[in-house]
Amino acid sequence: MAAYVVVDIEVLEPVEYEEYKKLAAPSMAAYGGRYVVRGGATEVLEGEWIPNRLVVLEFPTVDQAKAWWASPEYSVAKAIRQRTARTSMVLAVGM
Repeated sequence: MAAYVVVDIEVLEPVEYEEYKKLAAPSMAAYGGRYVVRGGATEVLEGEWIPNRLVVLEFPTVDQAKAWWASPEYSVAKAIRQRTARTSMVLAVGM
């Protein structure tokens, strides 16, 4: 069953954050992940949530999504993101 990682990112250091983007993509691909949404325009249809930079990742399984997030391949990128941005991230199980 597919799993989705939904991320709302407020980039605080845009120059350094570019390095995160370069490192994150190949680490995710190594675990079968792909971008579904990557920072495109958003429009609020209901409620008050206004995402800063919305990213949605799709993985074949929950286990692969969790393995990617905890992986050594992602650890350097994750450290850069945590230093250069404020992030809210959730894992959702697909149908």
